[in-house]
Amino acid sequence: MTTHMPVSEWERVEACRVPAGGVTLRVFDHGDERPGRPPVVLCHGFPELAFSWRHQVVALAKAGHRVLVPDMRGYGGSSRPADVEAYDILTLCADLAGVLDHVGADDAVFVGHDWGANVVWHMALEHPERVRAVAGMSVPVTPRAPAPPLPILRSRLGDDFYMVWFQEPGVADRALSRNVRRTLVTRDIYSAEWATRPDEQLPPPPWLSDEELAYYVDTFEATGFTGGLNYYRNLDRNWALTEHLEGRVITQPSLFVTGSKDPVARFMPADGLGRMLTDQRGHVVLDGAAHWVQQERAEEVNAALLGFLSAVG
Repeated sequence: MTTHMPVSEWERVEACRVPAGGVTLRVFDHGDERPGRPPVVLCHGFPELAFSWRHQVVALAKAGHRVLVPDMRGYGGSSRPADVEAYDILTLCADLAGVLDHVGADDAVFVGHDWGANVVWHMALEHPERVRAVAGMSVPVTPRAPAPPLPILRSRLGDDFYMVWFQEPGVADRALSRNVRRTLVTRDIYSAEWATRPDEQLPPPPWLSDEELAYYVDTFEATGFTGGLNYYRNLDRNWALTEHLEGRVITQPSLFVTGSKDPVARFMPADGLGRMLTDQRGHVVLDGAAHWVQQERAEEVNAALLGFLSAVG
């Protein structure tokens, strides 16, 4: 049975406005809470939206879970502060704690993809009492770097590496917004060189319908990409702010899911998982899948999540 959620059904999912850390988050709330079962919070990455979890929302709700899915700070229907420093990792974790406070939940199972994975890993380290279990997709948790990450990335991968290119405010923002559709369907990694190429007329990937693509395009044409880019502009600041987490490990039940063709593995290998996760319940590698696993291989991701959730309560 398919668990894919069409755009028309997604638009009927109830959403609430959650005040957190001086901003307001739009949080989609689906499914009924059962006694003793914590909610599941799904956190998206870049350039994504709460909508990116649409296929998981329906599957988890049908299995008896209450699912909370925010447009993360800087995205979609949530606030988009102008200050770059409003997007550091501790602030993003505080946003998630604010979501739990708003719904009266002591803790939750947190699931994140891409930047959302980085946030939920840090949530488990910074607020362990609020995290019943944690699952990350595409971006593995890694031990704290010995030095600020940007100089390391620049020396190893060059100034045109996308995380480095993203640093100058306004530059990548303009390039990505010039043709939003192209930005969202490109098969290449963003870079200054990519930005100079002629516009491509690529179809959406097979896992994304024209209607779904239009949802993304309409949203990012309205919001731009600056909010999401500001996450990257806090990389070195995040390193400085998390010195107190040096040596901590994640003791909650954990899961990592990725695709065998995910380009993130080229510069963020998952070989540090064993040092950081003391109760790892699975490391799922979907053969042939690329970066957008929860959309590209929704059924397999749903099966992995449901198995994990049934094991952790």
